[in-house]
Amino acid sequence: MKKISLDENWTFRWGYLDSVGSLENDKGLQVNLPHDAMIGTEVSKDCYAACDSGFFNGGICNYTKFLFVPAEWKGQKLGLKFDGVMMNATVDINGCKVAGQNYGYAPFYVDITPYLAYGEENRITVNVNSGSVSNSRWYTGLGLYRGVMLCRSPLLYIADDGIYAYTSEVSGDTAFVKAQVEVVNDTQENRLVEVCTELIPDGEETVAALSKSVIFVAANSREKAYLSINLKNPKVWDCDNPNLYKLKATVKSKGEYRTCLEEKDDIPADEAGLLFGVRTISADAERGLLINGKSVKLKGGCLHHDNGLLGAVSLYEAEARKIRKLKEVGFNAIRTAHNPPSSVLVEACERLGMYIFDEAFDAWWVGKRAGDYSQYFEANCKKDLTAFVKRDRSSPAVIIWSTGNEIPERGGLAKGYSRATQLARAIKELDPTRPVSNGICSMWSGLDDKLASGQYLAQNVNIGVYENLWEKATEPFTNGLDIVGYNYMEDQYEKDHEMFPQRVILGSENFPNQIGYRWPFIESHPYVIGDFTWTAWDYLGEAGLGKSFYADKDDPIINKKPWEIMPQQTSHFPYRTAEDADYDITGRLLPQGEYRSVVWGSEKTYLYSRDPAAYDKVEMMTFWGFPQFMKKWTYPGFEGKPVKLAVFSRAQEVEVFVNGKSIGRRKVSCEAPMPNMAEFETVYEPGRVEAVSYVDGKEVSRDSLSTVGQGAEIKLTCAKKSLKADGHDAACVMIDIVDSEGRTVPDAAIKLTAKVEGPASLAGFGSGNPITDENYTDETSVTYRGQACAVLRSGYKDGESKLTVYAEGFEPKTLFLE
Repeated sequence: MKKISLDENWTFRWGYLDSVGSLENDKGLQVNLPHDAMIGTEVSKDCYAACDSGFFNGGICNYTKFLFVPAEWKGQKLGLKFDGVMMNATVDINGCKVAGQNYGYAPFYVDITPYLAYGEENRITVNVNSGSVSNSRWYTGLGLYRGVMLCRSPLLYIADDGIYAYTSEVSGDTAFVKAQVEVVNDTQENRLVEVCTELIPDGEETVAALSKSVIFVAANSREKAYLSINLKNPKVWDCDNPNLYKLKATVKSKGEYRTCLEEKDDIPADEAGLLFGVRTISADAERGLLINGKSVKLKGGCLHHDNGLLGAVSLYEAEARKIRKLKEVGFNAIRTAHNPPSSVLVEACERLGMYIFDEAFDAWWVGKRAGDYSQYFEANCKKDLTAFVKRDRSSPAVIIWSTGNEIPERGGLAKGYSRATQLARAIKELDPTRPVSNGICSMWSGLDDKLASGQYLAQNVNIGVYENLWEKATEPFTNGLDIVGYNYMEDQYEKDHEMFPQRVILGSENFPNQIGYRWPFIESHPYVIGDFTWTAWDYLGEAGLGKSFYADKDDPIINKKPWEIMPQQTSHFPYRTAEDADYDITGRLLPQGEYRSVVWGSEKTYLYSRDPAAYDKVEMMTFWGFPQFMKKWTYPGFEGKPVKLAVFSRAQEVEVFVNGKSIGRRKVSCEAPMPNMAEFETVYEPGRVEAVSYVDGKEVSRDSLSTVGQGAEIKLTCAKKSLKADGHDAACVMIDIVDSEGRTVPDAAIKLTAKVEGPASLAGFGSGNPITDENYTDETSVTYRGQACAVLRSGYKDGESKLTVYAEGFEPKTLFLE
């Protein structure tokens, strides 16, 4: 099956397109896919979804493309493959509705063969509708945000996502690989078909191993070929060594079978392929998680699907940049919270080496928001789950499936126990090689009125319910799960291991500020295989989930519990991002991520200050918050005033110097709430403050902060030097306002204007500011803490692209990309 990208040059319109005549009423806007219609809209205070969506509104829109289909393609199979459409999509061909898809995250294939006119142009129209009420607990985006492929093949062909391969064993110098190839026969004749599979090292041409088989496929039916491939001297795949092979499958008719074979050479061969890695996996309570026979602890981060300034648009380079940066901190795993990811994110993890905890749903039949997937679950879950698993099941990066997250049915209500078992069983039938899990939270919901009455039902806390309620209520729900995901319940691990000694436990979602005192337990207990922080990368929506702020000591708000300062109560317009992550939406590493890297083994020292203006105030944080540590030593007007300092370090002791004078040496804390930290207090004086870490009296590393001057220059930094002319490449240009010595000015809030010339376009422009009403598709933005980011997306023409950034009072700065 040949796949051709159709992403170039679609016409986008707002509203519902119901006839060809409507095209004349609105000329529309030319766009390239992937495209997010929502990210370019203005946020509004009266948005129905409010902080859930970051105050972005949904809507109805449509995309149209005219496709010329050559006359010689008649008699072939033609289809469209969508990696995801957000949401409630209908697909029309030449004015005829041919398919519908509700779930915005699941891939789907549409056979368009019966509806095409050959030798002519054909109109493809996709209508999408995100609804008039809140459809999610986070920003979803809107539209064809993952792209479209045209699939073309003869009438005897490999089914869409019809190749499945896995490593059954690696023994000695041989990897034993099992493969299945699903062959479709849309002819009127029974056929004998030769199926061949080849393993070729990625980037090479020499075949390393192959296997052939002849199968019978009846007329107008499909059949699977089962093959064994013995690969000598394999290079195994893991997160540190992402060795890949191309698995190529070829099917060719040997002829018609009536009472015997009548040889014919009337149908061309069909080919398909995928990336494959030799990788085995197992998990048990005695040995923990084993990848290729070696023990692995998952250093995980949850990821929502948006790409910050790009909205929901998923481009390979945007996803790969995210994975590269997460690996720099020490992450080896991501959780696709709470839905199927894009195929390009999966590919980035395959190529760069990142394990995936691959999740299907955030809601089943019982909803969490009025317009969410629960409306369609009963009718569509089997179809959507099957499409998701079949797409990803050959990926070496995918190591665990998840049937859902914080499902309200976890206590058995609404046939929850039966549904849980059925979903786990459905995955095992499609892929018996990987463990199945589910992110299960405490019983703040999911109880009937009798049990819930009088209980404290704040989210993700377990206060006031009787002993072992969670264990008793969820045990039937875990039937069929190989790994039980615990959301925010680390305190249950030890007790539950005694109750369920064979259970494999995974911290599927946990508070970011607790990693320091939680991680040692995970490392020392094999039945707990890892931890996934909420969250690794900041995202749009769930605005202010991880907020922290200062309040006066006489402010009544200081008496509120963390749950009482959650988004719905305090994240008012224009709060936009969750503000709970190791990286902000532009890819800047935050103190939370630096702290995690130290907990996970970094020998670096990280020095921060606290704002002296808040010295006598009380810091308030949600459960997902992180203390307000600043990479800053510029506080004009606070000279001689008290100021607090914090140092992250794995060393035994830390000493701090202010302008060369020691203010003391302290032991690094090993205790909760934040091990690997030492705190100091001094008075602010401009200059330089430095922290030095010691082990056995010897320096191991140091960090410093300096008082900076006024903004003197715009600084542009980009890791890429060129863009491929494929319409899908992207480059993130980091923008800093720096002083005369090249240091970022931490308080600079400078209005910038960005202009792009050449074949590239300005796909996103903004900052990591969590509270803003800026439009990321505009050419203007204001720096946040002296920083901003511009994302350039390639076009389909070769040539040099130029980004110029302007600001009043500064010389313009220009960056070129070939």
